[in-house]
Amino acid sequence: MLTISQLAATAGVTVRTVRHYHHVGLLPEPERDASGYRRYSAQAAVDLIRIRTLADAGVPLARIDALLHAQPTEFAAAIADIDAELQRKTDQLTEYRRRIAELASGERLVLPPEVVAILNRMRSLGVSELRVRLERDSWILLQALDPRVMPQRIRDKNASFDDPETTRLFLACDQSVDWDPQDPRLDRLIDDLDAWEVKYERDSSQSENLKLISSRISEASPAWQRILEALAHRAERRRTAGHHS
Repeated sequence: MLTISQLAATAGVTVRTVRHYHHVGLLPEPERDASGYRRYSAQAAVDLIRIRTLADAGVPLARIDALLHAQPTEFAAAIADIDAELQRKTDQLTEYRRRIAELASGERLVLPPEVVAILNRMRSLGVSELRVRLERDSWILLQALDPRVMPQRIRDKNASFDDPETTRLFLACDQSVDWDPQDPRLDRLIDDLDAWEVKYERDSSQSENLKLISSRISEASPAWQRILEALAHRAERRRTAGHHS
């Protein structure tokens, strides 16, 4: 006859584990003998080893009791079912690992490859990582707010980086991120950007969706906020003058 410590050592588990198996009903707990100790039989040791073996193989504790008392055919069918469930969980974990790996970039997970290519193109042009991240966030917002315009926006963005003057102005804006909003260089940059908008007949007026996207950019830099506000103000003055003419 074995004490609980001896039983646990025989099966290669802890006393706490034996008591847990008692608690969940997997291993019967013997009555105390005359000296006040619980004594375990060899059969208890055999049962505990079987329980430990099944648990170590990944069999849920809730299913172990049925397996201990199953006939060979029932046992084989139950094991096949458990194996299929483990395979499903393995596949799910593999998918989780794939998605976690994609999170390393934070871009491929939520954006189409065409947009990721634009972000990488910006990096190759020397655009700061801050501005690339803001661009990424803008695309995420645009995709959520108005996914129908995504294809045209992608074409427009690629076209803008094909144009040397547009690229020059984009890089100049990027470099102004830390400028004081009253820096005289901003006045010249605003003039250049406004002239570009007039030349290409762009309009700084924005839909509510684009205003939200612009706010994500302007909140990152007081200088950028001033640029956007100044361009919007000039565009509004041109529209007003056009209405009166």
